Amino acid sequence: MNPDSKEKRMRRFASHCTIAITLAAAMVPAWSAGAAKPSQAQADLQRERARCTRGESGQALATCLKEADAAYEEARHGTLGEVPSADLARNATQRCNAQPPADREACVQRILGAGSTEGSVGGGGVLRRSESPTDEPAQR
Repeated sequence: MNPDSKEKRMRRFASHCTIAITLAAAMVPAWSAGAAKPSQAQADLQRERARCTRGESGQALATCLKEADAAYEEARHGTLGEVPSADLARNATQRCNAQPPADREACVQRILGAGSTEGSVGGGGVLRRSESPTDEPAQR
């Protein structure tokens, strides 16, 4: 056997061992990170996805999971938060624009709390009702 080839094999073996040890050392933080405690956003996502699978959301499963994932992404980016109440009121009253012009004002009043409200979002919908006098006299 050629002594040069034995020496080359030993160097190659030592080089491979060095690479293997370096890779193993680099993987230790990744292995320990797997056992890390989930973030609040991850915990919220897991909780919401569990609600979806148990059917507690009042939504179709696919819709619920999509909403949970979207909320998680917003939380990760720091954009999930409280919306100013003025924005909420403006968004709610903008829905009244779809009503015929004669009904828009009554719609806005219902959204802002006039009249009675029954039902729930979780139960499938909220019914808002208000009564107003008509300009025409009642027919008998």
